[in-house]
Amino acid sequence: MINSEALTYDDVLLQPQYSEIHSRKDISIATDLGRSLCMKLPILSSPMDTITAGEMAAAMHARGGAGIIHRYNTIEEQVLHVITAYKNNHEDNLLMGAAVGISGDYIDRATALLSAGVDFLCVDVAHGHHILMKKALEKLRSLTDEFHIMAGNVATLEGVNDLADWGADSVRCNIGGGSICSTRMQTGHGLPGLQTIFECARTDRDVAIIADGGIRNSGDIVKALAAGADAVMCGSLLAGTTESPGNVFEGADGFKYKSYRGMASKEAQMSWRGKYSSFEGVATQVPYRGSVAAILEDIERGIRSGFSYSGAQSLKELQRKAKFVRQTSAGLGESRTHINTRKW
Repeated sequence: MINSEALTYDDVLLQPQYSEIHSRKDISIATDLGRSLCMKLPILSSPMDTITAGEMAAAMHARGGAGIIHRYNTIEEQVLHVITAYKNNHEDNLLMGAAVGISGDYIDRATALLSAGVDFLCVDVAHGHHILMKKALEKLRSLTDEFHIMAGNVATLEGVNDLADWGADSVRCNIGGGSICSTRMQTGHGLPGLQTIFECARTDRDVAIIADGGIRNSGDIVKALAAGADAVMCGSLLAGTTESPGNVFEGADGFKYKSYRGMASKEAQMSWRGKYSSFEGVATQVPYRGSVAAILEDIERGIRSGFSYSGAQSLKELQRKAKFVRQTSAGLGESRTHINTRKW
């Protein structure tokens, strides 16, 4: 039985609308995820071991976003990343999260991270709509009612509602679909990324929606926000930068690269726990791209431009005014740059 049609980012466009915006500088792309977790840039860096450690967390904060330090290490090592982030930050305060799991040492890890100075926790598992997530959220929430808890991942309205009821303030929404994630191919489960946001944003709970996975450019970010997301989480868009963990190396072609891998890949599992079970990701290398600050600046320009095409000066106004239209495969081809570069 097929329940409904499912849309991905390439299936739709936002219809341009009348605008009275004189300057894109007048547009606010800020977001409030609840419990004082406010960001000027609605972007979180993914808690992957080739994306977010101390340097990335500091860089994300500097541009108005937030980084979530990965959990694929010891508690002491993760706390050290928090300390590194503060050393790389030039302000007294630093908006930053740290990921924890749902079993083992997660309570000790959460306690140590909060003591080290993180502002929020991210309960980070591949399939978040699970009894162990329920137990973990209830235990974490019992520690204190003050800090923000992000949790995920889920792909359904029921999943969002349950995680919110169990104690989450924000929920990461998407199963599969990331650039180095093979969950849908390995398990046959998931929903296209944009459809996930349409579904999850229907919640009547007081919970923020994080679009996580399948975001390839600023246009996808604008579509996710317009569909109901309060922020997006990015991995591949930030990979290969100076601030991402790992060393720069020279490839056989003479160009510079950095490693990038899914946390459910064989390579990642062997690295952080010495074995692997089901593998739902791949490991690769990506070109070295320099400082993440320049990339975030370009993304921010694209988001502001996207808001202006809908005549929206804020996130809430974008979501209220957004008009989506379907595009055919021919329309998608037309949407991309398609100049014939052949010399005549």
